[in-house]
Amino acid sequence: MDLPSRLAAQLAGKEGKTRQKAARLVVDLAEIANADGFVEVDNAHVSGVSVITGGHGLRRFLSDLSDDEDGRVAITTTLNSAGCDKEKMQEMDIDWPDFLEQQFEIIHAYERLGIEATLSCTPYDRGIELESGIASWAESNAVCFSNSWTSLITNRESGLSALATALTGYAPKWGLHLDSNRMPNILVNISCELNDLADWSILGDWIGKQVRPDWDLSWGPMPFIRGMPEHVSFASKKALTAAAANYGCPMLWAEGHSAEPPLAKDADGNWLEPESGWAGVLEFTADDLAQRYQDLAPQGQVDLVVIGCPQASIEEIRRTASAVRSYAEMGAKIPNNRLWLFTSGENYQLAVDDGSIDLLEDAGVVILQDTCPEVTPYNRQHYNHLLTNSLKAEHYLTSGLNRIPTSVMTIQDCVAHAFDPSLSAGERPTISAKAQPQHQSSKVQQTGDYNAIGNGLSSQGDFTITGRAMSTDVAITYLGYVNRDSGVIEEVGHPLDGQAIEDTILIYPKGSGSTVAPYVLMGLIYTGKGPKGIVNRDVCSLTIPACSLLDLPYAHGFESDPCMEINTGDLVEMRKVGDDVTLTVLERVD
Repeated sequence: MDLPSRLAAQLAGKEGKTRQKAARLVVDLAEIANADGFVEVDNAHVSGVSVITGGHGLRRFLSDLSDDEDGRVAITTTLNSAGCDKEKMQEMDIDWPDFLEQQFEIIHAYERLGIEATLSCTPYDRGIELESGIASWAESNAVCFSNSWTSLITNRESGLSALATALTGYAPKWGLHLDSNRMPNILVNISCELNDLADWSILGDWIGKQVRPDWDLSWGPMPFIRGMPEHVSFASKKALTAAAANYGCPMLWAEGHSAEPPLAKDADGNWLEPESGWAGVLEFTADDLAQRYQDLAPQGQVDLVVIGCPQASIEEIRRTASAVRSYAEMGAKIPNNRLWLFTSGENYQLAVDDGSIDLLEDAGVVILQDTCPEVTPYNRQHYNHLLTNSLKAEHYLTSGLNRIPTSVMTIQDCVAHAFDPSLSAGERPTISAKAQPQHQSSKVQQTGDYNAIGNGLSSQGDFTITGRAMSTDVAITYLGYVNRDSGVIEEVGHPLDGQAIEDTILIYPKGSGSTVAPYVLMGLIYTGKGPKGIVNRDVCSLTIPACSLLDLPYAHGFESDPCMEINTGDLVEMRKVGDDVTLTVLERVD
């Protein structure tokens, strides 16, 4: 593969060790993805900031990386939200030893690399004001928003791949950079009214929950949505794409609101399905919406209400202020800091100027900047049941990141519960099993011989490793599914729930979920709790970076699907010679 001259120089170490590491990762990703060359990138957005998301893997990696004085980003690069508002530590009541010190350590390491510490998860909202061009963004909600509603194109990067592009200025030309991969694969018809922001959030999450593991969605679910109302606000679009991104959706089409999908029309102007057909045809009804609200309604005492995930836009702040005003005008005040509203520094200042912040704070709302509900460590002595208006928040708060029971209502209802704790009563709920379709496995026990050849990473030398397989046909999310200390998968309903990945040859289709997952994997590798090697069925930008940078044996692209052909417990060998990796079953599990 021909390299741009500057990228070749970086790979040769002519711009320092840090850029050399970054260039190696960019080239690895390009080669394993069979990329159509490289693209120069206009800007980057890096995730992996909060202490509770990146953990010790992030801190150790950044410490090593930022020690190189020549290592600075080559393009404009912004930073995702942190785990706290440094000015509101008392109100946040964080019970985590040295949390603020560790948080500053991470932010300062990024700043030494030349990254702007914007600490916002919404770079499209008064952050990077580009409506077109090429970006490298590692924040799932931002990726889906910009690909869907603007002409700015970005792949769904991991925190590490976005950082590598930020340091080099280059990204592999693959995935969503190619028009052929920006093809809708699910049809969604809406047959009900959508009024509140939470309605749109529920819709996005509902679409993701319908996706089955046997659907062929190489670049993630990309729904074509029909039946949307004539007017859809900025905050509604944001709520929809943020929730859809929970399940790996990198973009969507919305008839009448986004660019037209790359589909043909018949003589009457009706859209025709893709040549390969729809992976699924879905209809979202009033009953579906009502059922989700019923399922998500508070059952037991609510301890804290959180609004602003992703960080609240000016519209969301004003909607919250409007709901608060009717209580405040009657002299009511929210007790015990029960409502936290999260927003960016940019939107905070706008809300100061229009009077919204004064109204909210006078009524007892805690306004938090630079952080987000899903990356905040909650003091479990006081907070064991949250209420929010966001399915993105609910998705991650109930996962292994916080594992805190979370209910969902509209902003108006959230505000009502904040003012009146008696609206919810009873024992606080506990995390229950999530019987989600995307966790359903199609694996059957295999017998006989298995030997297949796949692709390795060019940056890795020859290797031979042997170990017991841990194999699944269901995606793995390291941030949320995998315990960052023990390496045990902790996702109820997942086929590998309760099993440790330590010392296994881990075989799965690809990573899903959060873009900071590679830092969790890196942390497990650093502490010896990670796997011996990893095999993916699909190209996985959430797994490759950690394997490339820490030299963990890796392979993908086998001639037959190892996820289906290898059983958990089989003794397998991974052998790399040149660019090829041979995967062999040495002994079948009984």
